[in-house]
Amino acid sequence: MSVEGRLRERLDAFPRLRLADYLTPLQHLPRLSAELGRSVYIKRDDAIGPGGGGNKTRKLEYLLAEAQQNGARKVVTFGGLQSNHARITAAAAAGLGMEPHLFYFARRPSRLEGNLLLNDLLGARMHFVPAGIGRVRRSMERANRMVRWLARLRVGPHCFIPLGGHGWRGCLGYVRAALEIHEQARALGIGSAWVVTASGSGGTLAGLLAGLRLADSALRPLGIDVGALWKDFAREIAHVAGETCAHLGSPITFAPEQVPLIAGAYVGEGYGVPSKGAIAAIRRLAAVEGLILDPVYTGKAFGGMLDLADRGELGPDDPVIFVHTGGQPALFALGEALQSSGSGH
Repeated sequence: MSVEGRLRERLDAFPRLRLADYLTPLQHLPRLSAELGRSVYIKRDDAIGPGGGGNKTRKLEYLLAEAQQNGARKVVTFGGLQSNHARITAAAAAGLGMEPHLFYFARRPSRLEGNLLLNDLLGARMHFVPAGIGRVRRSMERANRMVRWLARLRVGPHCFIPLGGHGWRGCLGYVRAALEIHEQARALGIGSAWVVTASGSGGTLAGLLAGLRLADSALRPLGIDVGALWKDFAREIAHVAGETCAHLGSPITFAPEQVPLIAGAYVGEGYGVPSKGAIAAIRRLAAVEGLILDPVYTGKAFGGMLDLADRGELGPDDPVIFVHTGGQPALFALGEALQSSGSGH
């Protein structure tokens, strides 16, 4: 059996709910490629899943399968006000007959927009805890423990899903995605290439890191930090990637310095605040290729990728595969920053 076949067999041993249709397209961007002088592709994980879609669907297929097996009636998770993970969790849980509870470390906005509006339409119970702790840089494990404690008080018995689906079980979804990208790239004749993703909670990067290593792929993952939220971020990603490999029967470990993460450089003013680079990237890709990014995650990561390419840090002409993780609903909450005074007629 091939390396890919063995990896797929190991993945199939874990319970999984199919929440989307696969494969997602690996789409060539001809005009942007011509501008940059290298082949650029986009992996369309924005187009999958319930409630507006996005890449967290892949993680939730494994996480909610476990919740369903355990007979959970309520599901709890948390995130930033425009969290795609929270919104997709609410949609998927509602579709499975589970009651979604979403926690936010912020005041309830006077008006629900973007992902928050969709959460409300989906019937999610949103819990706003304006303690200011969302602005404090802390360990991810500590943040998860805090929400677990709050949920025990406010929700009662429930299934807890970590921030962003971060953890080995959620990362299985991106091991599967890494295998998918590896096989699609090979079919297109792409050998060595960069696979670039936004990194908020780090689970997508951890899954890609583990999956491409397990598939013995020449593709190289690269995460671009969009929030500077977590202490020891690279160490946490390395730990989860190694834990994921171990559960798949391969005792591979990663050191923090082996994690391909650009930390802090493209965050701008902070998580959830559109940066100048993100705004420029969103407008550029929309105008050149007709594709829409979001201002929280993919806009910042795509802007970072363009800057790295301009500075020659992605090799002279190496192909790039950008993972579009979704998040477009946030445009309707943060769109004021993207409006151009010169676009009227």
